[in-house]
Amino acid sequence: MDNCNAILACLPASTLMSLQRAQNAAARLVFGLDRRSSISTALRDLHWLPVKHCITFKVATLMHQALHRRCPAYLADLVAFSSTDSYRQLHATTTKAAAIQRTRSQFGRRVFSVCGPDVWNSLPPYVCTVDSNSSFRRALKTHLFQLAFNINCFYVLFYHFLTM
Repeated sequence: MDNCNAILACLPASTLMSLQRAQNAAARLVFGLDRRSSISTALRDLHWLPVKHCITFKVATLMHQALHRRCPAYLADLVAFSSTDSYRQLHATTTKAAAIQRTRSQFGRRVFSVCGPDVWNSLPPYVCTVDSNSSFRRALKTHLFQLAFNINCFYVLFYHFLTM
């Protein structure tokens, strides 16, 4: 399901429902659940992000690679970053905001040079400022996991501490 899912970015939620149903069916199969059982608990226990968050994860990862020039030049050249200072708890951190291009159509919103910066700028600074690719992916998945399942920060940190 994760193969080429970046092309599904900015699609309406109704279009993504069939993929979400497939993911839900896979989770039910893994746990042997019936159709009436809560699927969000199963997804959380499997540590699977819902489909819309998987797509966000893929696009944000591509943007991180474009920022650090770890992707093909044709992708990195599609987006522009500008340095901004954001103050957070008594110390300044420099984040790179992506320039969002204007588009006139719904189809134009799906282009990587438009949806990529939109996704990137929606991320919190503590995720965007991570340089290492593996650390960025870990912080991003933690952030998206919190959004998807409404989990507070303490639980996620405690879970990561136990699994180390």
